[in-house]
Amino acid sequence: MHCVSSKHAVMMVSFCQGALLLSLAASMAVYADMKVHCGPDFVTLMWTESRPQADTSLLRLGSCFPTSFSAGEAYFYVDLTDCNFRILVTGDVLLYSNDLTYVASDDSYNLAFTHPVACAYERPKDWYSSQQIYDPVFKTYGLGDLQFTIGLMNDDFSGPAEFTSYPLGSIIPIMASVVQKTHQPLLLLLEECVAATTPELHPESTMYPIISNKGCLLESVSSQSKFEPRQKSSEMRLSLQTFKFAMGEEVYIHCKLLAWDPNGLDSTKKACHFVKGHGWELLDDLAQSNLCDCCESKCKSRRQRSVASEKHGMVQKAVIGPFTITDVNS
Repeated sequence: MHCVSSKHAVMMVSFCQGALLLSLAASMAVYADMKVHCGPDFVTLMWTESRPQADTSLLRLGSCFPTSFSAGEAYFYVDLTDCNFRILVTGDVLLYSNDLTYVASDDSYNLAFTHPVACAYERPKDWYSSQQIYDPVFKTYGLGDLQFTIGLMNDDFSGPAEFTSYPLGSIIPIMASVVQKTHQPLLLLLEECVAATTPELHPESTMYPIISNKGCLLESVSSQSKFEPRQKSSEMRLSLQTFKFAMGEEVYIHCKLLAWDPNGLDSTKKACHFVKGHGWELLDDLAQSNLCDCCESKCKSRRQRSVASEKHGMVQKAVIGPFTITDVNS
């Protein structure tokens, strides 16, 4: 039984192996048949073309080429973690979406087109993402064979946040991670983070510094903000106490994530927070807390070969949001 068999320009909704399949067709002439199957962690798609001049090798599912093709058909068998699938979290549903596109050649009589395809799954209760999500809660960025994720979490960091409005003085749990496919174990650091009222930073953007000076959590000096103990080196957890900034407006946090050699900590590669009665402490090794001394001045970069250079692809800018900070007294 096929999950779906739909002529182009027809909307179909069907259940398949517990997954809800949505195939949202564009308004185009009926010239092809598409069959999509949503597996537990993969998708298959068969495109049967009726136009004699169409070159099925020019079809793409996201960033993926056809697994196989012939004169009138193209077949895709892909994992949900490949091909730049997007994920949207909506309540208890994970919606994986992508685009089937036809990349017409310059001398082709056939027009290029885009055909959206999506599969929806029930979200496990203990699920949180390490993949690409278009959602205020989670964002993921791929860089080479590294995948950086940053997101708003629930109170115990066991899953994604269920709301994006925080009373002034409450704690925002934030978690960042890096998925390492072929690299040696890496240490994830938050090099800098600023709050802003815009999803992109501009010279005129209103900003509020949170982490600066190469890993110094400034907010920990005057609030209950702190780095939580690591569960693993490739993950960072931040408990950020909300501050008086852009009250009631949409707020975004812009961060620079750094994947680094766990044995290469120095004054510019560190995670430092201020502990009342103790001063600045290094999250990963209290004995080396002197690396945090520069948090009160200027932490200068050393002139040495850096694996965090653009060449090695270890630094990633990321954005969380929007969320809102509300004043309970107003």
